[in-house]
Amino acid sequence: MKTVEISTQAIQGLSVRTRNADEMQADTARIGPLWADFAAQIAPHLAQGARVVGVYHRYESDAQGAFDVLAGTDALPSAAGDSLALSRIDIVAGQYLVFDAPGAMPHAVVDAWSCIWRYFADPLCPHRRAYTTDFECYSPDGVTEIFIGVRPS
Repeated sequence: MKTVEISTQAIQGLSVRTRNADEMQADTARIGPLWADFAAQIAPHLAQGARVVGVYHRYESDAQGAFDVLAGTDALPSAAGDSLALSRIDIVAGQYLVFDAPGAMPHAVVDAWSCIWRYFADPLCPHRRAYTTDFECYSPDGVTEIFIGVRPS
């Protein structure tokens, strides 16, 4: 894990509202179908090497409350965006902790989020989540990183 400073970044894509409890049940999970829609509707329009990003935002409260997830990119050709009903979110500038998510998808991301929740649940954790924007970056080379917004110390 490392700490980085992130500038505001605009991401366009498809969005759903969910909560972690809903994602634990196959009949109420929305994130998997969201990524399937992304693969069918947006991925075919991406330029070679485009960055794919999953953004978590509009947090109701904390990890227990509702939140929005946007499956998107920062490099969607304008012609593709014109034909799709896309949402746009600006990743909030600030300090982020970066967690690696090694391994095969989607288990690597699920396992990484379990580590993230354990990290922040530790009473001795030196960081506090900001609950503004968090995001996953899927690079073309297969490396996935999860960025968690934290409050300034």
